[in-house]
Amino acid sequence: MKKCLFYLSVIVMALFMVVAPAFAKTYIVGTSADFPPFEYIEKGQIVGFDIDLIKAIAESQGIKVEFQDISFDSLIPGLNAGTIDIVASGMTITEERAKVVDFTEPYYSANQAVLVKEGGGKNVTVLFGDHKLAVQTGTTGDLWVEENLEKTGILKGKVTRFDTFVLAIQDLLNGNVDGVVLDTPVAQRYAAENPVVMVAEIITGEEYGFAVAKGNKELLEKLNKGLEEVKASGKMDELLKKYF
Repeated sequence: MKKCLFYLSVIVMALFMVVAPAFAKTYIVGTSADFPPFEYIEKGQIVGFDIDLIKAIAESQGIKVEFQDISFDSLIPGLNAGTIDIVASGMTITEERAKVVDFTEPYYSANQAVLVKEGGGKNVTVLFGDHKLAVQTGTTGDLWVEENLEKTGILKGKVTRFDTFVLAIQDLLNGNVDGVVLDTPVAQRYAAENPVVMVAEIITGEEYGFAVAKGNKELLEKLNKGLEEVKASGKMDELLKKYF
């Protein structure tokens, strides 16, 4: 009888080990997929550096992730409303944002850049005087333009704010604005694939982090631990080489 109970216990444990992964917690990751090479749409799928990095972290921590593509300025509200669990969207860690969400350790550093239309005769002077700029709403580029150009009166022209950088770049190509301010690695990617030129880099020393709802220590610890393991395993270097 004891032997039967022993074998039954072994079978139950084996079944649990097989079935357990199927019950791994699934976290919803919010992203704004217009920010190549960090997140963008390719063949109908959300891909990019952030996406692969979060997947690698999830694998190391035994959790599952699903992705939702939403506008950048809706990410933090979605996080605080509980409709998403994680923000992975090239989001700069700032004091203002850190008041309402918790950030992981930084995983990437970047500056801001200025794009103009190729062959349009424009240069860094689009940041001054009666010129028109485009930015993505809620980004650090948007905040930098507001604080350093609009409020100071250095820029006299209109600033158009878009939900996505795709629309901002399209407005530039259509000749409706003179320049676009955005993160340097993204500017470089757009310049490589479109008739636009990066004419200046603004040294802002930004650091990107993944965000979770304020006080969600359990998930934050999982992400930080996973990020540390991904770096230690060499996977981070592999992804940096792949995308940059």
